[in-house]
Amino acid sequence: MCKDALFRVGTGLHRLVLRTTGGRLLGRLAGMPVLLLTTTGRVTGRSRTTVLTTPVHDSGRIVLVASYGGDDRHPSWFLNLRDDPEVTVEMEGAVRPMRARVATDEEKQDLWPQVVDAYGGYGGYQGRTDRDIPVVILEPRG
Repeated sequence: MCKDALFRVGTGLHRLVLRTTGGRLLGRLAGMPVLLLTTTGRVTGRSRTTVLTTPVHDSGRIVLVASYGGDDRHPSWFLNLRDDPEVTVEMEGAVRPMRARVATDEEKQDLWPQVVDAYGGYGGYQGRTDRDIPVVILEPRG
């Protein structure tokens, strides 16, 4: 089974557990809160939900890292929200409509040390690829 297929199976199982338990089980990974991000597929127009961690968050924003484990490709969820920034986040049992945007260079410069401090693996992911790993900021809609 290829890496992408294994990732999809693992994400599907994780998503099922999160939804079934309201985030009480598997709600943290590597010390970070886990969330469900729902985007609109850029090709299909259908809802797509993936499991992600957030290394930096507060009541007004959620920060995501489009690392894809250091792969040279952007993850699909990133491409989807780049084309349609209206997303939904389910975290700790609460569902929130949000708007996504890619952090500016200045914002990323400020956020990256916090991201790596929350999970050092992000620094390793950036070291594996020539792709500049995007940092995404989600803010409440409206």
